[in-house]
Amino acid sequence: MPLTLSALEARVIGCLIEKQITTPDQYPLSLNALTNACNQKSNREPVLDLDERQVQSVVDGLMRRQLVMERSGFGSRVPKYQHLFCNTEYGSLKFSPAQTGIVCELLLRGPQTPGELRTHAARMAPLRDVTEVETALEDLATRPDGPFVIKLAREPGRRESRYMHLFGDEPVPDSALAAAGAEDAEAAAASGPTGLRERVAALESQVAELRQELADLNSRLTRPESSGN
Repeated sequence: MPLTLSALEARVIGCLIEKQITTPDQYPLSLNALTNACNQKSNREPVLDLDERQVQSVVDGLMRRQLVMERSGFGSRVPKYQHLFCNTEYGSLKFSPAQTGIVCELLLRGPQTPGELRTHAARMAPLRDVTEVETALEDLATRPDGPFVIKLAREPGRRESRYMHLFGDEPVPDSALAAAGAEDAEAAAASGPTGLRERVAALESQVAELRQELADLNSRLTRPESSGN
């Protein structure tokens, strides 16, 4: 299962990944710079209005989880922060440049279609076409150490389905599980009688795993937090 992040933790991690790639000369980020990045009006959904105290609280929690570390330059009096979320020597989570850009955009903007992701993530990774985005999404959805994204049911009036990241602390919509099951069922039917039973068995196993992951996630969300006494 992927790491679980609150909405604000996802925003902080997404901003640190984004700035590491797009403005490396200004990275790591000071608390002020990170707060400004979290509150950006462009490339953010929703737009937030956090103060430094709120961002510092989120950063402190991520530091305790070893997902962020303080790293200031020589002679610097201002603490600066960098993420340890992915592609670092401190963790096992590794993404390709395309996958990193896609995950970052999902953290910053929420569910998006492959076309939207190509437009938004192209500033962080070379994405030649939507097919390349779809390939990266498929890998993120099927990796043995994942899944990290899931395809949502296509909404009325939309030509493409959206994808959401699975690092959030909110329950995965049942519609996403249904969409995944329906697509696999269609693929099994299109393959003809040969191997149909094997594909159906694999589909049933996948749906069972998705439902178990959803049940585990819901259980963690409803479990009472420790009072600390």
